[in-house]
Amino acid sequence: MSLRAGQRTTDNGQPVRLCVPVCVRRAAELRAAVARAAEVADIIELRLDCLADDAQLAAAHAEITHLLHARPRPFILTFRATEQGGQRARTEAARIRFWQQSAHGWQHGAPRSDFVDIELELFEAAHGTEWATMYADTQMLPSLICSHHDFTSMPADLAAIYERMTRTPAQVLKLAVQVPDAIACLPLLHLLARARREGREMIAIAMGTAGLLTRILAPARGAFLTYGALDDAHATAPGQPSARELRDLYHIHTLNEWTEVYGLVGMPVMHSLSPHIHNAAFAAAGLNAVYIPFEVRDVHAFMRRMAHPRTRELDWRLRGLSVTAPHKQTIMAHLDFIDPAAREIGAVNTIVFADNELHGYNTDALAALTPLAGILELRGAHVAVIGAGGAARALLWGLQRAGANTTIFARKPAHARMLADNFGATVNTLADVCFAAFDLVINATPLGTRGHAADATPATAAQLRGARAAYDLVYNPAETPFMRAARAAGCAHVCGGLSMLVAQAAVQFKLWTGQGAPVELMRAAAERKLVAG
Repeated sequence: MSLRAGQRTTDNGQPVRLCVPVCVRRAAELRAAVARAAEVADIIELRLDCLADDAQLAAAHAEITHLLHARPRPFILTFRATEQGGQRARTEAARIRFWQQSAHGWQHGAPRSDFVDIELELFEAAHGTEWATMYADTQMLPSLICSHHDFTSMPADLAAIYERMTRTPAQVLKLAVQVPDAIACLPLLHLLARARREGREMIAIAMGTAGLLTRILAPARGAFLTYGALDDAHATAPGQPSARELRDLYHIHTLNEWTEVYGLVGMPVMHSLSPHIHNAAFAAAGLNAVYIPFEVRDVHAFMRRMAHPRTRELDWRLRGLSVTAPHKQTIMAHLDFIDPAAREIGAVNTIVFADNELHGYNTDALAALTPLAGILELRGAHVAVIGAGGAARALLWGLQRAGANTTIFARKPAHARMLADNFGATVNTLADVCFAAFDLVINATPLGTRGHAADATPATAAQLRGARAAYDLVYNPAETPFMRAARAAGCAHVCGGLSMLVAQAAVQFKLWTGQGAPVELMRAAAERKLVAG
């Protein structure tokens, strides 16, 4: 395959390949789906197990023959078992018979595809190696991919499964396993490194949203390919992003081993606009860099085993991190230096990698006040802050410096009292509260975030009635339930968190790169994503 414009090769000289699966119920739908896939794919996977029944499978033969003759892209033919992710139940005997008949058909002059993907279990079935060897023994047949999928967990015997795969006649080995945390990607990435040392081609996919980093970075680390869905509605595995997202947001065709990696550490993170903001800025600056959301439950393990230069187990050019809930305070224990303002705030949202040290900053505090300029004079204003987490800490620090009178409202007031003492605030409970006496009410909780309590608001219209202004730190969606409640209550000024997000991201960009941030471009990238949904 020839290289795309701007496409780099990995350090072993092979291009980054993007494979788009085609999964349709009817044979008549194959041509249109393949045409769509060809617009973005380097390789197209025909998922024959998605066909509705044996009649559709039989009808697909003529369509596949046509497609293989036309060859808009190289193909992978796949006929998956249900326990390996197949969409329709087929017996082992039926699948073996299918591959045997396909091999005989190719030997008698039928058009060839580039690859067939056969599960390890079929290779290891009775006489499996004998019939599979038919594909390996002639140049007229496709190359073999030996695959194994685990949709429940990371297998404890992953290395043993890999070794079983090496004993098959396959030219490419594929492992796809489910992970609950970014840290769980490590065994798979270690196996990918081993395969490269041993001169083997391998596809390494961690499924689930926590495995996104493997879909983006594994090809640049030597993986044979990565998978991207035809669109958001046609994902064929958990956590599979769209092909266009991989191409246009993460720019996977331009990544290589020298790519600098930045990312967002939190749980959840997939709703975040930060990848759109920072990847647009990196591209505009001409930097070989990528920004990835890291879904992290165990932040201590992540910092120790994946992040800190002195202890990490992964050889990658990790250069900076954003930090979001619930890790802004916990992560501080892993830093070598903390900026005095961040230490006063008691929360870090930005980490800079400086040689073998990690330096922590808080870019939220001053950015949080940016949307209020021209709306409200903060000195002497009465401000209600709902929430007592890391975002609230940054706000309270900035509001104290601006001379505001602040009250923290929390579900558990006892948890907020130490915070209040630190920043000269008072504490109240959210139960039956009325905000009529406040000039400004701020939501510093994640309630209302897309994908996380999306329909919830920390305050109703009745509670907000009489307040002059309302400000939601949540930025996705653009109009939150809290903002709608504030408008219904008649608040004179209502704003969301997008301006704050872009302002703090601009400071992060400067800290990481030493360059001035393209602020308007960053904001435009965020707005495009919000409009697209």
